[in-house]
Amino acid sequence: SQIEELILKQPKLSPHYLIDVWRDGHLDSVAVNVELKPEHRYASAVDREYVAHDLQHHIKSYIGISTSVRIAEIGGIERSVGKARRVIDKRPR
Repeated sequence: SQIEELILKQPKLSPHYLIDVWRDGHLDSVAVNVELKPEHRYASAVDREYVAHDLQHHIKSYIGISTSVRIAEIGGIERSVGKARRVIDKRPR
């Protein structure tokens, strides 16, 4: 996906991510949950905020959607055997 491509370009982020999509009133909302690479596990809160803001900016600039970006603890995003389920769509059908 385009979001995955942008995550992989971020030097401090691991390839483990999860995208949540839900409906908020009449609008769709998107949250991107990412993990830092293990070598950056001790990054300060300011560094984590910068990484999140930078990814948020790149997603808005290149894809054109507003998202919230959350930095999860290392190992906080479920690993799966086989094909990874990366998008959780909570919008009503």
